[in-house]
Amino acid sequence: MTTTPNHGILGQTTDYPKTYAPDIIYPISRELGRRHLALSADKLSVGVDWWHAFEVSWLNPQGISQVAMLRLTIPASSPFIVESKSLKLYLNSLNFTEFTDSQSVIDTIERDLSSALQTQVGAELINIDDAQSLPLYQPEGLLIDTVLNDSAQKVALTDDVDSRLLAFDTANTLQNSQRQVYHSHLLRSNCPVTNQPDWGTLLIDITSAPIDKGSLLQYILTFRQHNGFHEQCVEQIFSDLTLKFAPEKLLVRAWYTRRGGIDINPCRVSDLALLPSPSRVNRQ
Repeated sequence: MTTTPNHGILGQTTDYPKTYAPDIIYPISRELGRRHLALSADKLSVGVDWWHAFEVSWLNPQGISQVAMLRLTIPASSPFIVESKSLKLYLNSLNFTEFTDSQSVIDTIERDLSSALQTQVGAELINIDDAQSLPLYQPEGLLIDTVLNDSAQKVALTDDVDSRLLAFDTANTLQNSQRQVYHSHLLRSNCPVTNQPDWGTLLIDITSAPIDKGSLLQYILTFRQHNGFHEQCVEQIFSDLTLKFAPEKLLVRAWYTRRGGIDINPCRVSDLALLPSPSRVNRQ
């Protein structure tokens, strides 16, 4: 049988609203992801989720389309996150809506998302020609993606996350607490709504006794078949590292590649003083 793009998954369509539709925003309780984690919710609530939307448009009073990038700042203490496709549909509903100026767009987005997520959401429109407003960031620390390349042991594909793999570096004679910064481009998980793969760059900034880098990479690779939202994955890593290594300080952040014109960048810290600035990496 001859197939066409109208058959199978390629033929599934989505109805995009053509009028302002704030009710399309779909909140999801953070509790759904947190109730399976050992660390308490108050310790997982220190941080921010930064969202970047690259396909934002509206009409000016002359009926001319305006375009910009959008940064959303959602506190980790919010009771809800937003389902990403519903956010895309909501932003598309602004495409043919007239606003007097860009500040009116910001005010509308902040009001609608703050109401839906029951928190104060920050919104910032970024000029698409202003490269300095959303700078590229080179992750700090040691890239650990190749630390197992010379190992005789093959890394198994696990069904889900396995924190038992995490280990201290017993070969390191310096066992005093020290700052260690690692990053990896191999964070992969699956969206629990669509089951599509999500890829991200992960950074861990931890002050603890030395960590075995091979065990850390093995642990990150166990997320490959895990179903979890971006925020939940970062919180699980934060929880597992906290329980295993009892760090004095800990920062875990991820830059996920965009889907549907939107990327999500969760960050959790042991103290708000450790919170970095929003940024994006090259693969985004």
